[in-house]
Amino acid sequence: MTEQSLRPEPAAPRPGDGGVVEVPGVPADFVGRERELAELLADIDRPGLGSGTPPAARVLLVAGRPGTGRTSLALRLAAEVADRYPDGRCFVRLTSAEGTPVPVEQVIRGLRRALGPGPAGRRLLLVLDDVVQAGQLAALLPDSAESLVVATSGGPLSGVPDVRPCTLGGLDTPAAVELLSAKVGATRVSCDPRGAETLVQDLAGHPTALHLTAAWLAARPGLSFADATARLRATPSAPFAPPHRRPEPMPRTAGVPLPAAAPAASRPDPRSAGVPRPVADPGAGGAAGLAAAAASTPHPGAAGLPRPAVVPGAGGAAVASGPAAGELVRAFRLVYGDLPGAAARMLRLLVLAPAGVVDAQGASALAGCAVEAAQATLEDFVRSGLLAGGAPQYRVPGCLEPMFAALLADAERPEDVRLARARMLERTVRLLLSCRAALAREAVEEGMPRALRFDTAQAAAGWLESRLPALLAAVRSAVADGELDTLARRLVAAMVRALAAFPGGDAMAAERYELHSLVLDVAERRGLPREQAAALINLGDLDAAAGRSDRALDRYRAALDAARACDDRQAEGRVLEALGGTYLERHDPARAFDWYGRALALRQAGGELADQARLHGRIGTLLALTGQYGQALRAWRTSAGLSKRLGDLPAQARALAEAARVQDAAGRPEDAVRSCRDALYWARQAGDRRLEAALLLRLADLLDRLGDPEGARLQREAANGLAGPGTPAG
Repeated sequence: MTEQSLRPEPAAPRPGDGGVVEVPGVPADFVGRERELAELLADIDRPGLGSGTPPAARVLLVAGRPGTGRTSLALRLAAEVADRYPDGRCFVRLTSAEGTPVPVEQVIRGLRRALGPGPAGRRLLLVLDDVVQAGQLAALLPDSAESLVVATSGGPLSGVPDVRPCTLGGLDTPAAVELLSAKVGATRVSCDPRGAETLVQDLAGHPTALHLTAAWLAARPGLSFADATARLRATPSAPFAPPHRRPEPMPRTAGVPLPAAAPAASRPDPRSAGVPRPVADPGAGGAAGLAAAAASTPHPGAAGLPRPAVVPGAGGAAVASGPAAGELVRAFRLVYGDLPGAAARMLRLLVLAPAGVVDAQGASALAGCAVEAAQATLEDFVRSGLLAGGAPQYRVPGCLEPMFAALLADAERPEDVRLARARMLERTVRLLLSCRAALAREAVEEGMPRALRFDTAQAAAGWLESRLPALLAAVRSAVADGELDTLARRLVAAMVRALAAFPGGDAMAAERYELHSLVLDVAERRGLPREQAAALINLGDLDAAAGRSDRALDRYRAALDAARACDDRQAEGRVLEALGGTYLERHDPARAFDWYGRALALRQAGGELADQARLHGRIGTLLALTGQYGQALRAWRTSAGLSKRLGDLPAQARALAEAARVQDAAGRPEDAVRSCRDALYWARQAGDRRLEAALLLRLADLLDRLGDPEGARLQREAANGLAGPGTPAG
């Protein structure tokens, strides 16, 4: 009943939904915990629980260190009471895949999308996994006293009233023996019940330690429980990396992040570490070093739902601390010590996988072996309890991750770690390039291996969506050391292009925003104004598209300064035009006209005819909106003339069509008909049937107003003929 290796994985959430999914089922190997379950069920109906002003949901808390089965018990409880809460049952991890808090607003949006609008007093069930601070929990409480929240945490949450944690330790002996029996077989246990009881008591009923040891025994049918107990007792629980063996920090290498080696008190932001989640110092404190790392790995929580307000003064979680259970360290050593050399090395390197999530491609790149061999080894690790999940994605269990990291620091040379990371990043870049090509239905680059290709756009979209958290973690890790070149630069560019090609567009806007923010951070840190300008323009465009015009204006003005600092005229022109468009959206025509005029002057100085044609059209639109029809008509005719010089017949036709629109608005329908016929001629020359049909319909409307219904009818028939039989034009 280990929390990390036996609990079912919830369905992968879509991007931007805050990680909210339907509550998953109970783990197949769940055993025991009858007393704890009974206490939690009794607490639901305890008087006073969920009372207060205003009323809020009832809260139950399952506390325990990673690996003790707290999530499994929460899911078991949720299954027991699910029928009482028919209005919605949601599960969300408040710690992201890479161990960082999930933003409050993101979780709130995800829950609102999942639950939808509804009346007050709904009966909802929320399972909130990995809560770190009481304020996070308080922010997510539904306003209905008829709802239930089941939270898991590393310890008590001070600041949340009427919540008594159900604290988990080891399994009782009968339940532990039942778990052992499920792994090694009931016959083997019934033949030596005393030996089985001695083994589980020696492991103090620790679920993860039991699972590791049971899997190890299941693969060795010739060994007895007494043999396993003797091996465990002879296995030390000392750390893997004594202080004198700790590797020196590696010099910075372009695009290759450094593995974390700093003491916990001085560790930088988790994004800058080579290990996806923050871990305790594996080499500190002698015998307590690795053990403490295994138990006290922080679970950075997250925040936010129905009521965004965080309770003032809410305290943090009293996370279980102190030395890790020696039985867990011994069980891990027992399993690890019997691995073949190549498998042991792959296991150590898996801690480098972004967000602790790996597939066969990533493991193959890290270890430098064939994909098929990597897949087989990953499956062996799952059977041994060393990895969670299953094909196509596997996860490093949080309670074992610090040990993986300590082994990596102790056994691998820094240059070998760099090489493994470089292989992994290169493989990720190539997969992203192939994914983008499949999404855009383009040919992949020459020489791309068959194993890295996607057969369909649908397969590419599914891969990108399911790998998104790990891919974003890879990008963060690659840029965290401040070197945005070589592999790191290519990785960011490939990720941006793949997200831009993802179907649905706006679904990936938040992820694209983060990527451009990472680029901006590094560009500012390294003094790269050209890249700074590009990142600011992209961020401004995303802000403008989301309706955040104030922020967009700030981004564009900063981009303008950066573009001028490096004399990037293309970027400067883009910014000037974007500023004009943003002010137009804000219904400020005077400022919009000023910025469009500056952009036009810049393009005229550079002789850029296509940009001039577009800007004349934008100015024409603005002038028409403000009733300045004469100037608007001149602007559109200038745009048409420039398009003609460029040989861009569709653009010429569209400009003349807009000129006709201006003439019609100015009360000159006869002139509008002539311009519309000119536009129709050039649309036919360009072979643009859709534009031709639209112009025919506009011409029909004009003829109707001029008292020529027969001519209008003929134009509409022609337009419908272009649209196809049975399909009305327009």
